[in-house]
Amino acid sequence: MARYHSLVFNRKTRRLENEPNEEKRNAAASLDGSNLLRTDRQDLSAEEAWRINSCLTRAENAFRCMKSPLSERPIFHYLERRVESHIFLCVLAYHLLVEIETTLLRQEIHTSWATVRDLLATHEIATIVLPTDRNGVLRIRRSTTPEPDHRVLYEALGVPMEIMRPVKTWEQNQPNRD
Repeated sequence: MARYHSLVFNRKTRRLENEPNEEKRNAAASLDGSNLLRTDRQDLSAEEAWRINSCLTRAENAFRCMKSPLSERPIFHYLERRVESHIFLCVLAYHLLVEIETTLLRQEIHTSWATVRDLLATHEIATIVLPTDRNGVLRIRRSTTPEPDHRVLYEALGVPMEIMRPVKTWEQNQPNRD
C-alpha cells in the first residue's frame, strides 16, 4: 500500500501527512486479473481441481524451501537407484515438513515451514576455546540459550530446549622441538 501514498512530515505542524496517489492505485487495479485452471480431467469438480492445484503449489513450494538453503538444485542423477533415493528423501522431507506445520496448527500457531526454518536458523551452536595453564586447550561446543520465539516452537513440537549436549574436547599442545 505504501506505493499508493505519499508520506511527508510537516515541520510546522509536526505531523505526518498522508496523500493518496489515486492515479497509481487505479492503474494497479486495472492490472488485477483472474486465475484460470485448465485440466483434461473430466472427473473433477471445480473445487477438487482447485484443491489439487493448491496442494501441488504447496508441495512445489515445500521442495523449493527444502532444497534452496541446501543448494541441491539442480540435481542430475544418472542411475535409477539414485533417482529413486532422491525422490524418496524429498517425499520423506515433505512429510516431515507437513507434520511440523500440522502440529503447529493444532496448537494455534499459524506459520509456514519457511518461517519456522528461518527462525530456527537463528538458534546457533558455538564453540568456546579456553587455554589451560598446562599449555593445552579446552574446547566446549554447545548451543546458545534459545530465545523466546525458539522456545515457543520447541515446546509446541516437543523438542528439548537444549538442542545438543555440550561436547568437551581437550587438546594438548605439543612442545616445540627446535
